[in-house]
Amino acid sequence: MPPLTNLLVLDFSTLLPGPLASLMLAEAGATIVKIERPGTGDEMRSYQPRLAGSSINFHMLNRGKQSLTLNLKDSEDRARLDPLLEKADIILEQFRPGVMSRLGLGFEDIVAKNPGIIYCSLTGWGQSGPKAGKASHDLNFMAESGLLGSSVGTDGKPGLPPVLAADIAGGTYPAVINILLALMRRQRTGEGAYLDLSMADSLYTFAYETLGEGLGLAKWPEGKGGLTTGGTPRYQIYRTSDDRFIAAAPLEQQFWLNFCRIIGLPDELRDADQAQAETTTNAIESLIVLRTASEWMAAFEGEDVCCSLIEDLQTAVSHPQNKHTGLFDRTLTADGVNIPVLPLPIAPVFRSKDAMRPAPALGSYEGGDADAIGPSHHSHPADDPRHSLKAERGMPT
Repeated sequence: MPPLTNLLVLDFSTLLPGPLASLMLAEAGATIVKIERPGTGDEMRSYQPRLAGSSINFHMLNRGKQSLTLNLKDSEDRARLDPLLEKADIILEQFRPGVMSRLGLGFEDIVAKNPGIIYCSLTGWGQSGPKAGKASHDLNFMAESGLLGSSVGTDGKPGLPPVLAADIAGGTYPAVINILLALMRRQRTGEGAYLDLSMADSLYTFAYETLGEGLGLAKWPEGKGGLTTGGTPRYQIYRTSDDRFIAAAPLEQQFWLNFCRIIGLPDELRDADQAQAETTTNAIESLIVLRTASEWMAAFEGEDVCCSLIEDLQTAVSHPQNKHTGLFDRTLTADGVNIPVLPLPIAPVFRSKDAMRPAPALGSYEGGDADAIGPSHHSHPADDPRHSLKAERGMPT
């Protein structure tokens, strides 16, 4: 039995961070009721690319869930929602600070009638402070946390990050971790929890090394001066003669010496201390550019050098390693088309078969007996919740 079986999650979130968090909970067996506005639902439903009229992104993030449309400002719809609020184990919301409280759905409102509720508020900047109400996207969080400015190109311009680090690593993952911790505490004490999680705050974990230097030693790297942001030849990207790129990370001494030997770096440049870092980096660039990518990878084959050829996503996905592990083998059928199941960091032993159902049609849950939604730690049944949400929407993320 998946470990979160019989847990009911009411998911008020949209787009990426919250829905990905509830997908991970669904993968582990939780029942997810996605609360959506009538007519349009989650904005992700309209995103490109599309499959027979439906967004493939929506399908990948919302498989295995149920969709309930409610107008949260309508008294009749709210009355139908109340039994679910009393029954729920977890509430996940991603509105701007204060929105849920103004709707009568804040933590204090819910915990009064459901003391065991685990209530997770996922925002960009937290519930209070000068940035609390600021509209932002992933790129803004990366920029204002200092991470984007820590790695720049040769022209001094930071590059666009290839991952949505704030949304996923700063939002989704902390939400799931803290929800699971709250569940563990509730098993011992019966207490619910309010989780105020800021995506921007969680990004600073990634800057652990430079934060140590800056806060501890008052030594802040400028631009590309850090260990993993261009400050050493041991952690760099080098261009080959055929305009491919080698990601070289021979940080440890044994890997570094192997790397220097293979590329033919002169002995006097192998110390690579901070004083000669730029000189050594330039020398390596002049050597790597003399040969093609395939020639270098052949030279590195079987050697401990921590060097990789930078691949495109299609090539990476089709690598024999992924075929061996079956990482992309799982598929589901949506709109008559087989689509890949998004790989999640949930061990196979914990996976629920119910999470392999296609993403729900908007408002497809029709109400009825509470058991149709799933049992929970509460003993009393829910009434018949029905359709239509027109909630005050939160900050885009």
